Amino acid sequence: MKRSILTTIAVLLSVGFLTACTNNEMGTVGGAALGGVAGSALTGGSTAGTIVGAVGGGLIGNAVTR
Repeated sequence: MKRSILTTIAVLLSVGFLTACTNNEMGTVGGAALGGVAGSALTGGSTAGTIVGAVGGGLIGNAVTR
């Protein structure tokens, strides 16, 4: 119960902060999220793969939305 409440609060705060972002910032965040998921999936859940994917995705998302 406690965990679901904290998760809900975290999601609501994240959405609130993202609504104040510019399109470029949203592209960067979206790219980082997708890159992190892809990096994790491709490396079998490796921390390094997730980080590299997130950084690469963030850079690509930033470049695409400029």
